[in-house]
Amino acid sequence: MSKPMNYDKWKKIEVSDDEDDTHPNIDTPSLFRWRHQARVERREHRIEEQQEHEKQRKELNERRKKLNEKLKTLEEKGGDVSTLKAEKESLDKEERQWKEKDEDIKKQERLRPLDVDDLTHEGKSKTSINKKVTEERPKNMTEEEQAEYYKQFIEKHKDNIKKYGMFRHYEDTQKFLEEHYELVCEETANYLVIWCIDLEMEEKHSLMEHVSHQTMTMQFILELSKSLKIDPRQCVRPFFTRMKTADQQYKQGFFEELQAFRERVQTRAQQKIADAVKQYEEEERQKRLGPGGLDPVEVMESLPKELQDCFESRDIALLQETLSKMPRDEAANHLDRCIKSGLWVPNAKDAEGDEEEETKGEEQNEKKITQDVQNLQVE
Repeated sequence: MSKPMNYDKWKKIEVSDDEDDTHPNIDTPSLFRWRHQARVERREHRIEEQQEHEKQRKELNERRKKLNEKLKTLEEKGGDVSTLKAEKESLDKEERQWKEKDEDIKKQERLRPLDVDDLTHEGKSKTSINKKVTEERPKNMTEEEQAEYYKQFIEKHKDNIKKYGMFRHYEDTQKFLEEHYELVCEETANYLVIWCIDLEMEEKHSLMEHVSHQTMTMQFILELSKSLKIDPRQCVRPFFTRMKTADQQYKQGFFEELQAFRERVQTRAQQKIADAVKQYEEEERQKRLGPGGLDPVEVMESLPKELQDCFESRDIALLQETLSKMPRDEAANHLDRCIKSGLWVPNAKDAEGDEEEETKGEEQNEKKITQDVQNLQVE
Protein backbone atom coordinates (compact mmCIF):
# COMPACT_ATOMS: atom_id res chain seq x y z
CA MET A 1 0.00 0.00 0.00
CA SER A 2 1.66 3.19 -1.15
CA LYS A 3 0.71 6.43 0.56
CA PRO A 4 2.00 9.97 0.05
CA MET A 5 4.09 11.31 2.88
CA ASN A 6 2.25 13.91 4.94
CA TYR A 7 4.26 16.06 7.36
CA ASP A 8 1.09 16.97 9.27
CA LYS A 9 0.65 13.36 10.38
CA TRP A 10 2.98 14.15 13.24
CA LYS A 11 0.24 16.21 14.88
CA LYS A 12 -1.93 13.13 15.34
CA ILE A 13 0.21 10.93 17.47
CA GLU A 14 2.01 11.95 20.62
CA VAL A 15 5.58 10.79 20.90
CA SER A 16 7.96 13.37 22.46
CA ASP A 17 8.92 14.77 25.82
CA ASP A 18 9.63 18.24 24.46
CA GLU A 19 6.54 19.76 22.84
CA ASP A 20 8.38 22.93 21.83
CA ASP A 21 11.34 21.40 20.04
CA THR A 22 10.35 17.93 18.91
CA HIS A 23 7.72 16.47 16.69
CA PRO A 24 4.79 15.04 18.65
CA ASN A 25 5.50 11.59 17.13
CA ILE A 26 8.17 9.91 19.00
CA ASP A 27 6.83 9.65 22.51
CA THR A 28 9.73 9.00 24.91
CA PRO A 29 8.56 11.05 27.89
CA SER A 30 10.09 8.80 30.49
CA LEU A 31 13.53 8.75 28.88
CA PHE A 32 14.79 11.82 30.70
CA ARG A 33 11.88 12.54 33.01
CA TRP A 34 10.78 9.35 34.76
CA ARG A 35 14.33 8.33 35.63
CA HIS A 36 15.93 11.75 35.94
CA GLN A 37 15.57 12.10 39.70
CA ALA A 38 16.77 8.56 40.35
CA ARG A 39 19.77 9.13 38.09
CA VAL A 40 20.68 12.36 39.90
CA GLU A 41 20.40 10.68 43.30
CA ARG A 42 22.53 7.73 42.22
CA ARG A 43 25.17 10.05 40.84
CA GLU A 44 25.27 12.14 44.02
CA HIS A 45 25.58 9.00 46.14
CA ARG A 46 28.37 7.71 43.91
CA ILE A 47 30.25 11.02 44.14
CA GLU A 48 29.92 11.07 47.94
CA GLU A 49 31.20 7.50 48.15
CA GLN A 50 34.17 8.31 45.91
CA GLN A 51 34.99 11.43 47.92
CA GLU A 52 34.90 9.46 51.16
CA HIS A 53 37.09 6.77 49.58
CA GLU A 54 39.59 9.39 48.45
CA LYS A 55 39.54 10.99 51.89
CA GLN A 56 40.50 7.62 53.44
CA ARG A 57 43.40 7.31 50.99
CA LYS A 58 44.74 10.72 52.04
CA GLU A 59 44.42 9.83 55.73
CA LEU A 60 46.28 6.56 55.19
CA ASN A 61 49.03 8.39 53.32
CA GLU A 62 49.36 10.92 56.13
CA ARG A 63 49.55 8.15 58.73
CA ARG A 64 52.10 6.27 56.63
CA LYS A 65 54.21 9.37 56.29
CA LYS A 66 54.17 10.06 60.04
CA LEU A 67 54.88 6.42 60.91
CA ASN A 68 57.86 6.29 58.57
CA GLU A 69 59.26 9.43 60.15
CA LYS A 70 58.90 7.95 63.65
CA LEU A 71 60.53 4.69 62.57
CA LYS A 72 63.43 6.52 61.00
CA THR A 73 63.96 8.65 64.12
CA LEU A 74 63.85 5.67 66.52
CA GLU A 75 66.15 3.59 64.35
CA GLU A 76 68.68 6.43 64.24
CA LYS A 77 68.53 6.71 68.05
CA GLY A 78 68.58 2.94 68.52
CA GLY A 79 65.24 2.94 70.31
CA ASP A 80 62.62 0.19 70.58
CA VAL A 81 60.58 0.04 67.37
CA SER A 82 58.44 -3.02 68.25
CA THR A 83 55.42 -0.90 69.12
CA LEU A 84 55.71 1.02 65.86
CA LYS A 85 56.08 -2.22 63.89
CA ALA A 86 52.75 -3.43 65.30
CA GLU A 87 51.23 -0.11 64.23
CA LYS A 88 52.81 -0.58 60.81
CA GLU A 89 51.24 -4.03 60.40
CA SER A 90 47.85 -2.60 61.31
CA LEU A 91 48.34 0.22 58.78
CA ASP A 92 49.45 -2.27 56.10
CA LYS A 93 46.21 -4.21 56.66
CA GLU A 94 44.10 -1.07 56.32
CA GLU A 95 45.90 -0.14 53.09
CA ARG A 96 45.28 -3.62 51.64
CA GLN A 97 41.60 -3.28 52.49
CA TRP A 98 41.52 0.17 50.88
CA LYS A 99 43.13 -1.18 47.71
CA GLU A 100 40.64 -4.05 47.54
CA LYS A 101 37.79 -1.59 47.86
CA ASP A 102 39.43 0.65 45.27
CA GLU A 103 39.58 -2.22 42.78
CA ASP A 104 35.95 -3.01 43.47
CA ILE A 105 34.90 0.62 42.89
CA LYS A 106 36.86 0.74 39.63
CA LYS A 107 35.24 -2.49 38.47
CA GLN A 108 31.76 -1.17 39.27
CA GLU A 109 32.57 2.05 37.44
CA ARG A 110 33.64 0.12 34.35
CA LEU A 111 30.43 -1.92 34.38
CA ARG A 112 28.17 1.00 35.24
CA PRO A 113 26.05 2.17 32.28
CA LEU A 114 26.91 5.67 31.14
CA ASP A 115 24.43 8.48 31.57
CA VAL A 116 24.22 11.84 29.84
CA ASP A 117 26.50 13.47 32.42
CA ASP A 118 29.23 10.94 31.67
CA LEU A 119 28.90 11.50 27.98
CA THR A 120 29.33 15.24 28.31
CA HIS A 121 32.78 14.63 29.79
CA GLU A 122 33.88 11.96 27.37
CA GLY A 123 37.48 12.62 26.38
CA LYS A 124 38.91 9.42 24.94
CA SER A 125 36.68 9.05 21.91
CA LYS A 126 36.06 11.58 19.20
CA THR A 127 33.52 11.67 16.39
CA SER A 128 34.82 13.33 13.27
CA ILE A 129 32.16 14.57 10.87
CA ASN A 130 33.08 15.56 7.34
CA LYS A 131 30.75 18.50 6.73
CA LYS A 132 31.47 18.40 3.02
CA VAL A 133 29.61 15.10 2.67
CA THR A 134 26.82 15.71 5.20
CA GLU A 135 23.84 18.02 5.06
CA GLU A 136 23.17 20.94 7.33
CA ARG A 137 19.48 21.30 8.17
CA PRO A 138 18.28 24.89 7.62
CA LYS A 139 17.24 26.71 10.78
CA ASN A 140 14.15 28.80 11.58
CA MET A 141 12.05 27.30 8.77
CA THR A 142 8.35 28.05 8.42
CA GLU A 143 5.88 25.15 8.46
CA GLU A 144 5.67 25.30 4.65
CA GLU A 145 9.46 25.27 4.36
CA GLN A 146 9.68 22.35 6.80
CA ALA A 147 7.16 20.39 4.75
CA GLU A 148 9.06 21.08 1.54
CA TYR A 149 12.42 20.25 3.14
CA TYR A 150 10.99 16.99 4.51
CA LYS A 151 9.62 16.05 1.09
CA GLN A 152 12.95 16.70 -0.65
CA PHE A 153 14.93 14.93 2.08
CA ILE A 154 12.80 11.77 1.81
CA GLU A 155 12.94 11.78 -1.98
CA LYS A 156 16.74 11.88 -1.76
CA HIS A 157 17.36 9.47 1.13
CA LYS A 158 14.35 7.14 1.19
CA ASP A 159 16.33 4.10 0.00
CA ASN A 160 19.03 4.52 2.67
CA ILE A 161 16.44 5.14 5.40
CA LYS A 162 14.77 1.87 4.49
CA LYS A 163 18.14 0.10 4.53
CA TYR A 164 18.76 1.50 8.01
CA GLY A 165 15.32 0.30 9.11
CA MET A 166 16.17 -3.29 8.14
CA PHE A 167 19.42 -3.70 10.10
CA ARG A 168 19.31 -6.11 13.04
CA HIS A 169 22.62 -5.72 14.89
CA TYR A 170 24.01 -2.70 16.72
CA GLU A 171 27.41 -3.04 15.03
CA ASP A 172 25.86 -2.96 11.54
CA THR A 173 23.53 -0.10 12.45
CA GLN A 174 26.35 1.99 13.92
CA LYS A 175 28.62 1.36 10.92
CA PHE A 176 25.85 2.34 8.49
CA LEU A 177 25.03 5.57 10.35
CA GLU A 178 28.70 6.51 10.56
CA GLU A 179 28.83 6.10 6.78
CA HIS A 180 25.62 8.11 6.36
CA TYR A 181 25.61 10.79 9.03
CA GLU A 182 23.06 12.78 7.02
CA LEU A 183 20.41 10.27 8.17
CA VAL A 184 20.83 11.19 11.86
CA CYS A 185 18.06 13.80 11.98
CA GLU A 186 14.40 14.42 12.75
CA GLU A 187 13.32 13.78 9.15
CA THR A 188 14.56 10.19 9.31
CA ALA A 189 12.79 9.59 12.63
CA ASN A 190 9.60 11.10 11.19
CA TYR A 191 9.66 8.84 8.14
CA LEU A 192 10.35 5.76 10.27
CA VAL A 193 7.32 6.43 12.48
CA ILE A 194 5.03 6.87 9.46
CA TRP A 195 6.51 3.70 7.97
CA CYS A 196 5.74 1.81 11.19
CA ILE A 197 2.13 3.03 11.13
CA ASP A 198 1.73 2.05 7.47
CA LEU A 199 3.18 -1.42 8.14
CA GLU A 200 0.76 -1.94 11.02
CA MET A 201 -2.16 -0.82 8.85
CA GLU A 202 -1.04 -3.37 6.26
CA GLU A 203 -1.03 -6.00 9.06
CA LYS A 204 2.72 -6.58 8.63
CA HIS A 205 3.11 -6.81 12.40
CA SER A 206 6.50 -8.56 12.54
CA LEU A 207 8.11 -6.11 10.13
CA MET A 208 6.59 -3.20 12.06
CA GLU A 209 8.15 -4.49 15.28
CA HIS A 210 11.54 -4.76 13.60
CA VAL A 211 11.44 -1.26 12.09
CA SER A 212 10.13 0.15 15.38
CA HIS A 213 13.35 -0.97 17.10
CA GLN A 214 15.39 1.03 14.60
CA THR A 215 12.98 3.94 15.01
CA MET A 216 13.48 4.00 18.78
CA THR A 217 17.25 3.76 18.31
CA MET A 218 17.18 6.88 16.14
CA GLN A 219 14.91 8.68 18.59
CA PHE A 220 17.19 7.88 21.55
CA ILE A 221 20.15 9.33 19.65
CA LEU A 222 18.19 12.50 18.88
CA GLU A 223 16.97 12.85 22.45
CA LEU A 224 20.51 12.36 23.74
CA SER A 225 21.77 15.14 21.46
CA LYS A 226 19.08 17.51 22.74
CA SER A 227 20.00 16.74 26.32
CA LEU A 228 23.68 17.35 25.63
CA LYS A 229 22.97 20.27 23.27
CA ILE A 230 25.34 18.92 20.63
CA ASP A 231 25.03 17.75 17.04
CA PRO A 232 23.08 14.44 16.98
CA ARG A 233 25.72 12.94 14.70
CA GLN A 234 28.18 13.23 17.57
CA CYS A 235 25.91 11.02 19.70
CA VAL A 236 25.96 7.98 17.40
CA ARG A 237 29.07 6.34 18.83
CA PRO A 238 28.33 7.19 22.49
CA PHE A 239 24.82 5.76 22.18
CA PHE A 240 25.92 2.44 20.71
CA THR A 241 28.81 2.20 23.18
CA ARG A 242 26.30 2.56 25.95
CA MET A 243 23.89 0.01 24.49
CA LYS A 244 26.64 -2.58 24.03
CA THR A 245 28.07 -2.14 27.54
CA ALA A 246 24.97 -1.20 29.52
CA ASP A 247 23.65 -3.29 32.39
CA GLN A 248 20.31 -5.06 32.32
CA GLN A 249 18.49 -2.19 33.99
CA TYR A 250 19.32 0.27 31.23
CA LYS A 251 18.47 -2.18 28.46
CA GLN A 252 15.18 -2.92 30.18
CA GLY A 253 14.41 0.80 30.13
CA PHE A 254 15.09 0.96 26.39
CA PHE A 255 12.83 -1.97 25.62
CA GLU A 256 10.06 -0.65 27.85
CA GLU A 257 10.12 2.55 25.80
CA LEU A 258 10.12 0.45 22.62
CA GLN A 259 7.09 -1.55 23.73
CA ALA A 260 5.20 1.62 24.64
CA PHE A 261 5.99 3.05 21.20
CA ARG A 262 4.72 -0.09 19.47
CA GLU A 263 1.46 0.14 21.39
CA ARG A 264 1.03 3.75 20.30
CA VAL A 265 1.70 2.77 16.69
CA GLN A 266 -0.94 0.04 16.91
CA THR A 267 -3.46 2.46 18.42
CA ARG A 268 -2.74 5.07 15.76
CA ALA A 269 -3.04 2.50 12.95
CA GLN A 270 -6.41 1.37 14.28
CA GLN A 271 -7.57 4.99 14.45
CA LYS A 272 -6.46 5.65 10.88
CA ILE A 273 -8.24 2.52 9.63
CA ALA A 274 -11.40 3.53 11.49
CA ASP A 275 -11.13 7.06 10.06
CA ALA A 276 -10.64 5.68 6.55
CA VAL A 277 -13.69 3.41 6.89
CA LYS A 278 -15.73 6.31 8.25
CA GLN A 279 -14.62 8.57 5.42
CA TYR A 280 -15.44 5.91 2.84
CA GLU A 281 -18.89 5.37 4.33
CA GLU A 282 -19.54 9.11 4.35
CA GLU A 283 -18.44 9.43 0.72
CA GLU A 284 -20.74 6.57 -0.24
CA ARG A 285 -23.56 8.17 1.73
CA GLN A 286 -23.04 11.49 -0.08
CA LYS A 287 -23.23 9.68 -3.41
CA ARG A 288 -26.54 8.09 -2.37
CA LEU A 289 -28.26 11.30 -1.27
CA GLY A 290 -31.50 12.00 -3.07
CA PRO A 291 -32.70 15.31 -4.56
CA GLY A 292 -33.89 16.47 -1.16
CA GLY A 293 -30.62 15.64 0.59
CA LEU A 294 -31.84 12.51 2.41
CA ASP A 295 -30.07 9.14 2.42
CA PRO A 296 -32.28 6.47 0.77
CA VAL A 297 -30.77 3.73 2.94
CA GLU A 298 -31.55 5.62 6.15
CA VAL A 299 -35.06 6.49 4.94
CA MET A 300 -35.74 2.91 3.85
CA GLU A 301 -34.66 1.56 7.24
CA SER A 302 -36.93 4.06 9.01
CA LEU A 303 -40.08 3.12 7.05
CA PRO A 304 -42.71 0.81 8.54
CA LYS A 305 -42.30 -2.82 7.51
CA GLU A 306 -45.32 -2.75 5.20
CA LEU A 307 -43.92 0.21 3.24
CA GLN A 308 -40.50 -1.44 3.02
CA ASP A 309 -42.20 -4.49 1.48
CA CYS A 310 -43.87 -2.26 -1.12
CA PHE A 311 -40.59 -0.74 -2.26
CA GLU A 312 -38.74 -4.07 -2.21
CA SER A 313 -41.46 -5.70 -4.33
CA ARG A 314 -41.85 -2.57 -6.49
CA ASP A 315 -45.60 -3.03 -6.25
CA ILE A 316 -47.19 0.36 -7.03
CA ALA A 317 -50.74 -0.76 -6.35
CA LEU A 318 -49.74 -2.20 -2.98
CA LEU A 319 -47.92 1.02 -2.12
CA GLN A 320 -51.02 3.09 -2.93
CA GLU A 321 -53.18 0.78 -0.86
CA THR A 322 -50.77 0.80 2.11
CA LEU A 323 -50.54 4.58 2.14
CA SER A 324 -54.30 4.96 1.95
CA LYS A 325 -54.67 2.94 5.16
CA MET A 326 -52.31 5.22 7.10
CA PRO A 327 -53.20 8.49 8.83
CA ARG A 328 -52.84 11.38 6.39
CA ASP A 329 -49.97 13.12 8.18
CA GLU A 330 -48.02 9.91 8.58
CA ALA A 331 -48.51 8.88 4.95
CA ALA A 332 -47.58 12.34 3.71
CA ASN A 333 -44.42 12.38 5.86
CA HIS A 334 -43.28 8.96 4.68
CA LEU A 335 -43.82 9.64 1.00
CA ASP A 336 -42.28 13.11 1.21
CA ARG A 337 -39.11 11.61 2.70
CA CYS A 338 -39.13 8.91 0.03
CA ILE A 339 -39.23 11.58 -2.68
CA LYS A 340 -36.43 13.63 -1.05
CA SER A 341 -34.25 10.52 -0.72
CA GLY A 342 -34.88 9.37 -4.29
CA LEU A 343 -36.72 6.21 -3.30
CA TRP A 344 -39.75 7.59 -5.09
CA VAL A 345 -39.43 9.69 -8.27
CA PRO A 346 -42.63 11.56 -9.11
CA ASN A 347 -43.72 11.42 -12.74
CA ALA A 348 -40.55 9.55 -13.71
CA LYS A 349 -42.27 8.13 -16.79
CA ASP A 350 -43.00 11.57 -18.27
CA ALA A 351 -39.35 12.03 -19.23
CA GLU A 352 -39.20 8.74 -21.13
CA GLY A 353 -41.46 9.69 -24.06
CA ASP A 354 -43.95 7.20 -25.49
CA GLU A 355 -44.49 4.03 -23.48
CA GLU A 356 -46.17 0.74 -24.21
CA GLU A 357 -49.87 0.47 -23.49
CA GLU A 358 -49.34 -1.94 -20.61
CA THR A 359 -47.36 0.68 -18.64
CA LYS A 360 -49.98 3.42 -18.83
CA GLY A 361 -51.95 2.07 -15.92
CA GLU A 362 -48.80 2.04 -13.81
CA GLU A 363 -48.11 5.67 -14.75
CA GLN A 364 -51.55 6.69 -13.66
CA ASN A 365 -51.05 4.97 -10.30
CA GLU A 366 -47.74 6.74 -9.74
CA LYS A 367 -49.24 10.12 -10.57
CA LYS A 368 -52.21 9.35 -8.37
CA ILE A 369 -49.92 8.56 -5.38
CA THR A 370 -47.92 11.74 -5.93
CA GLN A 371 -51.06 13.83 -6.25
CA ASP A 372 -52.48 12.25 -3.12
CA VAL A 373 -49.35 13.24 -1.19
CA GLN A 374 -49.54 16.79 -2.48
CA ASN A 375 -53.18 16.99 -1.45
CA LEU A 376 -52.38 15.59 1.97
CA GLN A 377 -49.63 18.18 2.46
CA VAL A 378 -51.94 21.04 1.40
CA GLU A 379 -54.66 19.90 3.76
